[in-house]
Amino acid sequence: MRTDDVSLPDDLAAAHLQLREQAETLRRQGLLISKLQHQLERLLRQKFGRKGERVDPAQLLLFAADVVEVPAPGPTAEVEADTPPANPRGGGRKPLSASLPRKRIVHDVPLEDRACPECGAERRRIGEEAREQLEYIPASLVVLEHVRPKYACKDCQAHVAIAERLPEPIEKGLPGAGLLAHVAVSKFADYLPLYRLEGIFRRNGVALARSTMCDWMAACAGLLEPIVKAMARRVLTSAVIGTDDTPVTVQDHDGKGSKTGRLWAYLGDRDNPFVVYDYTPDRGRAGPERFLEGYRSGYLQSDAYAGYDGLHKRGLVEVGCWAHARRKFHEARTSDPDRSHAAIARIGRLYAVEREARDGGWGDVRLMAARSERSRPVLESLWAWLDHEAMKVMPKSPIGEAIAYARSNRVALTRYLESPHLSIDNNATENAIRPIALGRKNWLHLGSDRGGRTAATLLSLVQSCKALGNEPFAYLRDVLDRVSTHPASRIEDLLPDRRVLPWPSGGRKG
Repeated sequence: MRTDDVSLPDDLAAAHLQLREQAETLRRQGLLISKLQHQLERLLRQKFGRKGERVDPAQLLLFAADVVEVPAPGPTAEVEADTPPANPRGGGRKPLSASLPRKRIVHDVPLEDRACPECGAERRRIGEEAREQLEYIPASLVVLEHVRPKYACKDCQAHVAIAERLPEPIEKGLPGAGLLAHVAVSKFADYLPLYRLEGIFRRNGVALARSTMCDWMAACAGLLEPIVKAMARRVLTSAVIGTDDTPVTVQDHDGKGSKTGRLWAYLGDRDNPFVVYDYTPDRGRAGPERFLEGYRSGYLQSDAYAGYDGLHKRGLVEVGCWAHARRKFHEARTSDPDRSHAAIARIGRLYAVEREARDGGWGDVRLMAARSERSRPVLESLWAWLDHEAMKVMPKSPIGEAIAYARSNRVALTRYLESPHLSIDNNATENAIRPIALGRKNWLHLGSDRGGRTAATLLSLVQSCKALGNEPFAYLRDVLDRVSTHPASRIEDLLPDRRVLPWPSGGRKG
């Protein structure tokens, strides 16, 4: 805009008024620019940056030296001069698991080479030298031919007798329990989409369409649903339940292409160590209210999603998540490093108590004493600091929103001090959501709402097995062999914490 196009007032009062209006406009534009820069930085960090929230301790000392606890140097142990330094990476080949099958291959000295070169006598065996080599034998598909001989009276030519058909996971179906378990684990533990499994089976000489395997998974989910319902009943007896949700793309067969469904994770406490997933076609509050209908009193740990408000009004006690609160201060570091790092340093002192308790294997009494003596004073200081800083920052700025989030959830964020069953954050439930995030990168979408319910059922079993150290394939194969004839009154005998089939020694559990 050219300055000669601007009409300037003649009197002083009008000029002051115009200047104030322009200053207010510039202030709003500055806030908007700052907010857009913050959003752009978040998007760039999500797309290209590190996903972790680690902060350099030097930054905390730079911006919050009065808050950070610097441990005093302890006495250093004298080390012998001739003692080699320990390898920090634990070098050396790890021994192979003793549970792996072994095939002994003897490379013997030929008979004609056993004669002594000096006296000609035959040399005797005095020992052996052995080394282990790990080999891979491709998985094989085996056709099981079930034969039932028929018998009849030779004289009457009648009264035919034949053995009863053994129960099968899918009545008169092609797959055995092992094949069904393999497909389920491949998709829901290893996150392979069915079209890749289709290609793998084709290389083994078997044509299995992905649509066929999809129907198999739906049938398995129907068989295993009573077990997952029993797991859910156990979760609802927990002192505290952690919950979180994540979006999944679902094909919409009403002609709209696709829609966004939700998969919810509900994590039981240490006495009911299951994670149960639930699928809903949207993120409405009806989903968690339906699942938690039988949970009348207890703690519910979650993010501050408004859909849980009805549950809290009904009597469920809200427990906040300090990881969510800390994340907002971490995102505000570039716009207000002083206040952000000061808040992160104070929150870090809270986490230091929890980390010390976890690493030291503290009991409940010692943990609650440490929270009362060490964590509570830090929290009181943090709330006072947040109340003071809230009056100095713009409410819509990144740091203002971070402070407002923490202050609005003050009671929920302090509640973890009440019980040793409660955690400082909801990270355990967020970790239960991570397999879905990994899976949807490969699956791309779920086929339907029914496919969402199938995924929820099988994910509940596979991921609970992994959390419990129960080998998912062995467990599913065993349960699929039993579930169709197992008494409904004893369904809890089939839960993942009852039928524990261990991983091979040294095998992975995650």
